[in-house]
Amino acid sequence: MTARPTARVLIDSPLPQLDRLFDYVVPDALIETAQPGVRVKVPLRTVGRTVEGYLVELGEESDADRPLSELEDVVSPVVVLPPSLYATARRAADRAAGSAGDILRLVIPKRMVRAEKAWVAAPRPEVPVVPDDARAWAHEVMAPYPDLAGAVAQGERIALDAPPRPGEAGPAWAELLAAIAVETLAAGRSAVVVVPDHRDEAHVLTALAARLPDTAVVRDDARRSGPERYASYLRLLSDVPCVVVGNRSTVYAPAHDVGVVLVWDDGDPLLAEPLSPGVHARDAALVRQEVEGSALVFAGITRTTDVERLVALGWVRDIPMRRRESPRVVLSATREGESRGTRVPSAAFAAAREALGRGPVLVQVARPGYAPVLVCADCRTPARCAHCAGPLRARRPGAVPDCTWCGRSAPAWSCTACSSPRLRMASSGSERTADELGRAFPNTRIIVSDGEHQITHVDPKPALVIATRGAEPFVTGGYRAVILLDGDRMLMTEQLRIAEACLRWWSDAAALAAPGAPVHLVGVAGPAARALATWTQPAYARTELAERAPLQMPPVVRVAAVEGTATAVAGALAQLRTDVPALSEAAVLGPVPREDTAVRALVRFEYAQGRAVADSLRASVIAEALRGRRRRGAPPGARNTLKVRLDVPDLDL
Repeated sequence: MTARPTARVLIDSPLPQLDRLFDYVVPDALIETAQPGVRVKVPLRTVGRTVEGYLVELGEESDADRPLSELEDVVSPVVVLPPSLYATARRAADRAAGSAGDILRLVIPKRMVRAEKAWVAAPRPEVPVVPDDARAWAHEVMAPYPDLAGAVAQGERIALDAPPRPGEAGPAWAELLAAIAVETLAAGRSAVVVVPDHRDEAHVLTALAARLPDTAVVRDDARRSGPERYASYLRLLSDVPCVVVGNRSTVYAPAHDVGVVLVWDDGDPLLAEPLSPGVHARDAALVRQEVEGSALVFAGITRTTDVERLVALGWVRDIPMRRRESPRVVLSATREGESRGTRVPSAAFAAAREALGRGPVLVQVARPGYAPVLVCADCRTPARCAHCAGPLRARRPGAVPDCTWCGRSAPAWSCTACSSPRLRMASSGSERTADELGRAFPNTRIIVSDGEHQITHVDPKPALVIATRGAEPFVTGGYRAVILLDGDRMLMTEQLRIAEACLRWWSDAAALAAPGAPVHLVGVAGPAARALATWTQPAYARTELAERAPLQMPPVVRVAAVEGTATAVAGALAQLRTDVPALSEAAVLGPVPREDTAVRALVRFEYAQGRAVADSLRASVIAEALRGRRRRGAPPGARNTLKVRLDVPDLDL
């Protein structure tokens, strides 16, 4: 009897027990269209219905006693899952104790029939031609970094500190990333550029638009319509190289013959995937580089401790500039005779007044709004909502305070500690800062940029630009002065990486200053402030790593969070001890109570133990899911599921 062809299918399902390949016989009618990478429909006996999935590979029917079901249908003959994408998703999911299907769901858009038919009927995309002047420009931009072009061509892992200054039409860092992409495309290979948000994406697209034809650049983000996104994805699957630019899921983009993956500002929390299995774009890029052998570039104004650890291990190569560039940073503090409550010291105030005669001045603040924090005027107890205990805020002078969480107003508020009805503003947001500086600088244009006022560009005319961290608009030629306020409040946040994050916020704002323009960091001292003043962010990252090593804090070690019922968590930890006996006695922290009946435990482990820990925790997740599936009579939604997340960045989550 002739062996029949079989299809190994990955079912598109969030259930962890289905995260494996299922074998199905390919009927004669589907032999021509059932090719690896296509979408298929298959019967699933456990649920008694048909489900969709991806045909990963073909084989031959084995002599197993249990007969195989037949493949029911091929949804589309278009190959949407190339082998390299599946290999990357599988390895990334295994590293994070997650499901490959969850990762593919982030990458492969939903099928759009009209867009697919239009793509199939359209001619093959033309091979992009990189103009000679674009290549010359790329060489000029990359020239300050010795051997950068050669390292990219040889597929190395690289760490770059981007130039902290404005470029011709955008930030200099965007021109650097665009230059590397142009050089790679000129060599006949694709480039993948991963950035945190739409503002960064716009800067890179602007830099590329001036050098490459539109057909050579593919925008990949979730802000477009479904048909547009699916059409772009099909373009990536063609055998024509391109430059693809997008957000965190773009790190998996299946472009043709990828020569380099560029990750910008890996310390930005937007590059941390919130959905299961929660693989950070940085880790996904490292996995992809191992699978495909392409070059990998981590670039940023600052250096994260995660990348610096890889540099120290020799896994990533640091390529510094031949001649270091740095802004002129001044650590400003109140002088003798000035009030301790003075928010803008005289030196910073004088610098802003002098700079306003030549152009815009940037003022960075910590929070949006008018008065984000209110306290009792008598005892200084934080003002809380009587309904949900959320913090109260004031939207404008004399306004009735309302709750930040639930939005309820509190017209008759009284302090729970001393019963005083009087409130006091304990902080200044972007709007209050604009109000105060508007009175200090009369007849001056005031621009506010924060979460509620989205501004990406400002003209180079004189103006005071009040912006929250990360919302600073770009100015052609740069700001004539930059004042960084509320630094002491930013550092008071109870997070492991808060100093590292503050240094990144301050450095990103300082990089927007014009060459030679003063950057005043107000009221902050300590290692992070000194690193900004001396522009030695990699050295600061090394110091942070050295301090975290004896405390076993990430990223010196990896951390897994295990959450579920007390019984489920205890079982998973016991199984982990059995499967990974090399875990130290202090590896497990907790469990501690969480919401409802759940508890959570943290597990710290060495990188060499990562595969064993991930396999053990994944097995516990599957066992708990199967156990919960067999519970009869439980009301809908009453089942508790064991949740596991690896590479938790902070221990206080």
